Amino acid sequence: MPVKGNTKQEILDAALDLFSVQGYEATSISQIADAVGIRKASLYSHFENKQAILDALVKETLEQYDAHSIFTNTNWEDPAFTKDMGDLTPKAVAQMIVGQVQFILHTPKIYKARKMLTIEQFQNPQLAQMQTRPNYTHVMQYVTGLVRFLICQGKLLEADPEIMASQLSFPL
Repeated sequence: MPVKGNTKQEILDAALDLFSVQGYEATSISQIADAVGIRKASLYSHFENKQAILDALVKETLEQYDAHSIFTNTNWEDPAFTKDMGDLTPKAVAQMIVGQVQFILHTPKIYKARKMLTIEQFQNPQLAQMQTRPNYTHVMQYVTGLVRFLICQGKLLEADPEIMASQLSFPL
């Protein structure tokens, strides 16, 4: 919930609400200003244009995602990262993945950003890339690293980690 008086954040929140339902292209500056309860001219004192609002939303969403996602900032070849993973069980892996799914489905800004990206991914190359990064690229990098780690630990049979990661990730 935005703090009353933080008009810039209220604009971002209203824009995300609108973008996640109507899409970026179909949402006007007037609609965003109306949703916040300000005049269009007042909105322009906070953001240069609609693209600046989108850019701020993208930055804010990526920062939140990167800070909380299990799929970012991981390096399965780094002993510091894997030091507590020697006793990794299937149940622990499932719990990590369920936690990630809950994060992306139940964190309001992440959920709304995903809806917006789903709407806009075929119209906007920047948003298409943003859709691909957390939903495919990061997942595949993480799961491929996990599979390699488990093969090295002797917990999985030697096989192609990329294929195994694909087979494991597709249901996600």
